[in-house]
Amino acid sequence: MRKLQVRDADIIRLAVQDEIQRSEESRYDHRLHGILLVCSGLSCTTVAELFGQSRRSVQYWVRRFEQSGFAGLQDTPRPGRPAVINESVRKAIGVDLRQVPLDFGYSQNLWDGKLLSHHLYKRYRVKVGQRQCQRLFHQLGFRLRKPRPLIAQADPERQAQYKKTGSSGQKKRS
Repeated sequence: MRKLQVRDADIIRLAVQDEIQRSEESRYDHRLHGILLVCSGLSCTTVAELFGQSRRSVQYWVRRFEQSGFAGLQDTPRPGRPAVINESVRKAIGVDLRQVPLDFGYSQNLWDGKLLSHHLYKRYRVKVGQRQCQRLFHQLGFRLRKPRPLIAQADPERQAQYKKTGSSGQKKRS
């Protein structure tokens, strides 16, 4: 029987390893397979080479499995920086973003990261940077909308000739 080969194996290996790292469940399965191979007689070094892990990581898996069983292979909560915005404030922000900034006394017509940062500090005493506010828009399901600039006293017919999209929203084809 012919040996099967994967094209671009090095790139595929990196992609699979990234995919494993993304999910708690797949990381657990990955560790289970590592333990299974060690139980089958392979050394931690060999398993580490096969899995693209360090030898030390595989040794940690084996020790944790011996001490705690299957529970030792599951991901534990990782401590991180505490959230600045709690869930009640997050819901209130979602309500605020559904209103026009003019309703809050701002001179802008649309929300942006800078205005939201100012609004959060003024209304909720939460200091968040502009970039984090842009991420917050995305997390709450909003998208950035920018008004198209209009030139004063411009001819609408001539402007229509230079528009990127037609009135139907589809690009013009030449």
